[in-house]
Amino acid sequence: MKNLRLKAARAAKDMSQQQLAEKVNVSRQTISAIEKGDYNPTINLCIAICKALDKTLDEVFWE
Repeated sequence: MKNLRLKAARAAKDMSQQQLAEKVNVSRQTISAIEKGDYNPTINLCIAICKALDKTLDEVFWE
């Protein structure tokens, strides 16, 4: 399932996939795969992404 909330949160911060990837120490391809729903990130990566975007886990990853 696509993660449109991650994409929207990233866009709201005016952040590219590359910029977010650098902030959380993963590749741009990893961020792309998460947004496409092709990769299920670890809880630690989810937390790092949420901190970088100033969002909660609920706002980005849970329905």
